[in-house]
Amino acid sequence: MTFKIKKILVPLDGSPNSFRGFDVAVQMARESHSTITGLYVLGIVKPRASDPITPLEKILLEHAQKIMKKAKLLAAKKGILFFDRISYGDDGKRIVEVAEKQNFDLIVIGSRGMGAAKELFLGSTSNYVLHKSKKPVLIVK
Repeated sequence: MTFKIKKILVPLDGSPNSFRGFDVAVQMARESHSTITGLYVLGIVKPRASDPITPLEKILLEHAQKIMKKAKLLAAKKGILFFDRISYGDDGKRIVEVAEKQNFDLIVIGSRGMGAAKELFLGSTSNYVLHKSKKPVLIVK
């Protein structure tokens, strides 16, 4: 049985570790002719469509868009098709949900991001994704 990788999900938060995961995903995508989707999770509750954008949400969205733009340019330089996605909520749960619902073949995640809670060897988000995802997970240190 062979494992074909066509869609790779890469959670990005702007940290060096998240971009190390992205770099590995780019190498894998080149070898397997797959696409990459970068996922940035805003750690806030999604506002209703009728609610005005708060100053905090505006800052977070601008930061997310800046990170996605950087990733898209890096992917394009390597000839990789890159899609971006910004989501709201708890980062670990959203990564697992998106991977399942969008039927990704692989999640490539940095071992630690920018989260305040640090665990001994893995960041709390990568640890959560590793243990809760039904999809294969590659953790990049």
